[in-house]
Amino acid sequence: MILIVYDSCTGNTQSMAKSIAQGARERGAEVMLKQVDDATVDDLIKADAIILGCPTYFGMMAAKMKKFVDQSNDIWGKLDKKMGAAFTSSGGISGGNETTLLSLIQAMLIHGMIVTSPLGRYGVVAIGKPDKKTLESCAKLGRRMVSLLRI
Repeated sequence: MILIVYDSCTGNTQSMAKSIAQGARERGAEVMLKQVDDATVDDLIKADAIILGCPTYFGMMAAKMKKFVDQSNDIWGKLDKKMGAAFTSSGGISGGNETTLLSLIQAMLIHGMIVTSPLGRYGVVAIGKPDKKTLESCAKLGRRMVSLLRI
């Protein structure tokens, strides 16, 4: 099962999360799509793969996502060797997208997760409302995760 946990204020990150889920479902994967407020650390344990996404705030993950990641400290060691990936959106080209992705990825690596992304990038990024190309990259990320899990 692929767990996608996201935070979204304007709907941009939510659109990306839905496209990732659609791509994974196209390949037959079971997907659990949860807003960060509704996700639990037990969800992380149950998942085979975890994809985290949130808006960029000053080049870092959003506070709600950071709080969720901090709670995962209680299950350290239980996410080892699970697949992971990240995505983000921001209001502008200089919003700090790459550093936000790195903050999400860093948390996964500390848990011993194996991180992947589409097209050899850190993850998928949207500037403002995700366009068709960005949403296709999101779907590609979902499909890639399924192929790596060999579901």
